[in-house]
Amino acid sequence: MKKLFNAYRVLALLVGVLLAFCALVAMPLKYLATDGGDLQQFGESASILWVAHGWVFMIYVVVAFLLSRRARWTPGFTIVALAAGLIPLLIFWVEHRVTQRLRAEHPELAHSGAVV
Repeated sequence: MKKLFNAYRVLALLVGVLLAFCALVAMPLKYLATDGGDLQQFGESASILWVAHGWVFMIYVVVAFLLSRRARWTPGFTIVALAAGLIPLLIFWVEHRVTQRLRAEHPELAHSGAVV
């Protein structure tokens, strides 16, 4: 469970950072910056990170699902954890709640510090 938990935390943070950057920086620059300007070109170039987010998100969903089965989460909590990577910034709150819950239910994870 410890390796799955650590993998979940790393993937959640990576998905969260990629989604936040793409949705809050790259997309606004691509579509709202002055046409042909440096900022718009940066937004267009940075939009490739949507692809990276998609691939990492698919791995995140698999790991989160496996963790949910092992930890015996309710279907509602599982759905929220799986969908969190689709809404910018939500995944950071969900990752925090998952960490609190798992550390409370599994004391052996209390000092699991892959990501602090």
